[in-house]
Amino acid sequence: MIASTRFSVLDRSRTREGYETSRALRDTVDLAREAEALGFHRFWVSEHHGVPGVAGSAPTVLAAAVAAATSTIRVGTGGVMLPNHRPLVVAEQFGVLASLFPGRIDMGLGRSVGFTDGVRRALGHGKEDAEDFPGRLTELLGWIDGTQRAHPGVHAHPAEGLRIPAYVLAIGEGASVAAAAGLPLVIGDLRGRDKVLRAIEVYRRDFRPSVRAEHPEVIVAGTVAVAGTEEAARRLLVPEAWAMAYSRTHGDFPPLAPAERVEALPMAAKERSLYEQGLEGHIHGTEEQVAAQLERAIEETGADEVLVTTSTYDREALADSLRRLARIARPRARGDERGPSSYAVSRAAGSGRAVTGADA
Repeated sequence: MIASTRFSVLDRSRTREGYETSRALRDTVDLAREAEALGFHRFWVSEHHGVPGVAGSAPTVLAAAVAAATSTIRVGTGGVMLPNHRPLVVAEQFGVLASLFPGRIDMGLGRSVGFTDGVRRALGHGKEDAEDFPGRLTELLGWIDGTQRAHPGVHAHPAEGLRIPAYVLAIGEGASVAAAAGLPLVIGDLRGRDKVLRAIEVYRRDFRPSVRAEHPEVIVAGTVAVAGTEEAARRLLVPEAWAMAYSRTHGDFPPLAPAERVEALPMAAKERSLYEQGLEGHIHGTEEQVAAQLERAIEETGADEVLVTTSTYDREALADSLRRLARIARPRARGDERGPSSYAVSRAAGSGRAVTGADA
């Protein structure tokens, strides 16, 4: 199953102790070059506002930098948080990207709003805006398709008429939005396997074919850490686990700290509990261990693609993890766009799902 599944990378531009914030953005561009050289299918960037630990606040701007630094890998957003923006502006931004880098741009869209009340007020949007995500999504797609009628005589140049693949990011209920819109679903993370499986079941059951997707397509996202030993792989998870635990106990999401510093920290009982929870459930280990875990995850979810979202302090260790994952996954070069293999066809027949381009 691994051999017939596409693998891609999402980098969240995490800041690190001892480095300027701008370094995180350059690190993202460097990692994109590495992912392209290794043959990963796509490289996405994220959107966060007012978060000290994340530099990626303008995903379409960062995607432009990534696309300019690469030549074959697909580039996109994981994602643009639609409640924070006017759909017309989002359409125009992606129209510019797709015009500059034709055939390579993905439009990943999410429904999250700001991290805190202060950020939401600064953005001019509240939690209620997330409830109108289906409407905003419909409007956005209408601007690109040229079918919107709410604003007669207004057109989203240069987006209108372009073919810009759209994806819906979901944790749970967003799966129904993706199904109703007839769009591919990006869902995570792999640690909450039961919740993910329920959402995927709803998505496949309720999917309505559209001009953008004839069949359901599922991309599962999650942390994957590969190293020479299981312990080394686990240590890749330490900085993010501590950042998450710290944010939940102090209300502030910090830059990543080196694993050795985190492991030496005195922690309060609640911090320790959240930290340990943050280390659990991720796909990690040696190449052999990760291969077995990935096989199980792909079999259970029927995923067409795996989107790897690993964050860690040691960027060289992260690059090494991707190189090891590439050896496991054997991702194709982008130029090899043949039809579905016989293995993919038999796999789809056995799982009861349709063969899509992601099976090629």
